[in-house]
Amino acid sequence: MSSASPEVTVERPIRTASITAGIGLLFMAALAGFGKFVAVDGLVTPGDAAQTARDITESAGLFRLGIASLFLVIALDVVVAWGLYRVFSPVSRNLSLIAAAFRLVYSGVFLVAIGQLFGPLRLFADDAYLGVFSVDQLNSQALLEIAAFSDLWMMSLGLFGIHLLALGYLAYRSGYVPRVLGVLLVIAGLGYVIDSFGVMLYPGGWTDVSTYTFLGEFLLALWLVIWGRRVTSIGSPELNRE
Repeated sequence: MSSASPEVTVERPIRTASITAGIGLLFMAALAGFGKFVAVDGLVTPGDAAQTARDITESAGLFRLGIASLFLVIALDVVVAWGLYRVFSPVSRNLSLIAAAFRLVYSGVFLVAIGQLFGPLRLFADDAYLGVFSVDQLNSQALLEIAAFSDLWMMSLGLFGIHLLALGYLAYRSGYVPRVLGVLLVIAGLGYVIDSFGVMLYPGGWTDVSTYTFLGEFLLALWLVIWGRRVTSIGSPELNRE
């Protein structure tokens, strides 16, 4: 009985961290997709401040729900950062810590970006602003704040890309994660880094590269949930025969 105790104390945290991180990543994908592409982008008409103002005013509840979804993404990011650190720390504790740190810093910048989205709601809900600005000025200001959200978010993705680069290296060197998954994570990370610099250097004329390179993130989530929990011990590539 005493010989079984070390195995339990070593394996259970790894398996728990793997499942937690994998499920967290899947939930984050759903929440971010709804919050960013449905609730925010779906109500914004680029270059048309008046139409954007009408859509957000008429669907303020949806817009607020999108903001809440994005906030939950940040909360899950903290949990996922811990889980991934726990899963990959056997490969390199220092590099895993650096990878987690970049994810957390990215989350902090993303939180600041989300704060910009409250601006339009505040401008449209308070008639007092009409005593200072015209309707067109208020609408333009709201669109500028939404643009600031997008700019900050895109800049923060560069930090997220560095996180994925480190994670891809750890996965490739681990011995218990398929090396092809490590390569795909590196490709995904490069996509985000390129996008971040591309938006800064070519504002308004950049096509997202990460739209085509994100596959590694999704496959990592699946691996963590389905296979990651089967790693028999820290640093061991062997899997339980179930």
